[in-house]
Amino acid sequence: MFDGVARWWDGFELWLAQQWFPLQFVLVVAVLLPICAAATWVLRCGVDLAMTLAGRVRRVRPDEQTERPADGRPGS
Repeated sequence: MFDGVARWWDGFELWLAQQWFPLQFVLVVAVLLPICAAATWVLRCGVDLAMTLAGRVRRVRPDEQTERPADGRPGS
């Protein structure tokens, strides 16, 4: 089975390499753009999930918020 996939890929690669460069560019962009967009969406969801979980782990007490001034330095 893998041999068949390898032969198909070799044929496709040869076909693509023989095409006019602007057509090669359009085909590559048409494939890579959706893949990159999907990868970006998955990474964003993963980071959002990680930050949500981190926020649940470290809860700030309300009295800690009032003790610190707006600039974040301890009160004097």
